[in-house]
Amino acid sequence: MSEALDSLLDLLDLERIEQDIFRGRSRSAVVPRVFGGQVAAQALVAAGRTVPADRPAHSLHAYFLRLGDPGAPIVYSVDRIRDGRSFTTRRVVAVQHGKPIFHLSASFQVHEEGMDHQAEMPSAPDPDTLPTAAEMLPRYADRFTDPLMVDRLLEAREAVDLRYVDAPPFATAGEPREPRSQVWFRTVGKLADDPLLHVCLATYVSDMTLLDSVLLAHGRGGWALGDVVGASLDHAMWFHRPFRADEWLLYDQQSPSASGGRGLGQARIFTADGQLAITVIQEGVVRIPRS
Repeated sequence: MSEALDSLLDLLDLERIEQDIFRGRSRSAVVPRVFGGQVAAQALVAAGRTVPADRPAHSLHAYFLRLGDPGAPIVYSVDRIRDGRSFTTRRVVAVQHGKPIFHLSASFQVHEEGMDHQAEMPSAPDPDTLPTAAEMLPRYADRFTDPLMVDRLLEAREAVDLRYVDAPPFATAGEPREPRSQVWFRTVGKLADDPLLHVCLATYVSDMTLLDSVLLAHGRGGWALGDVVGASLDHAMWFHRPFRADEWLLYDQQSPSASGGRGLGQARIFTADGQLAITVIQEGVVRIPRS
């Protein structure tokens, strides 16, 4: 296991300070606030630790309420909404400085047999043929006004091997493209066989690139270039089939709409052998900076 992945796993290993109250800390992010994927993953960890191990998560619905302060701890309070025969529901509120910054509802289910069908996996090149972040990002160093941006982006992705199928938004800024983006990802190192851990790591990664397709439609480079400002508003995920976050996953993303200063991203995550593992939808604030 890499040192970066070990650090990320430590970040997700929340401190229990009461029966249903946990405390987490933050790590540096590309933007000067808590990374949304981090708080979502930590909240799901908190919820999952109050649920029997034989009930994996099957969905989450979340709202980002306030920007998180990376220099302060985050307290996660879990409300045990329901414990049924098949389903368990939890609500989590993340608090900083006495105010809620994030709200999550998650549902867990015992394993059941039932009807089974899925969408077909889209075509994508073999991830091993694509450049790594360390190979790709330095090519675009001259596009960033911040001379440390490449290092900051690499640091943010040290624990995750994330490879773009096509050029990322900052590589083609000024050139509108089809509002679709694909990336392959997996953790940099093997993980334990805890299903909750794999779900939480996929949740963490899911917030990294989902709104890229919104930017592509308008030829915008994104937060790293400063030609848009914004933040995640809400986030929903459905976990359909078992998967491992330490094995290649294809994140196929698109944007059906942007209006009113908001952009919508929707995506499907497939295992390398074509199983539809996760569906993701997110809306975010996406605004053109005022001159």
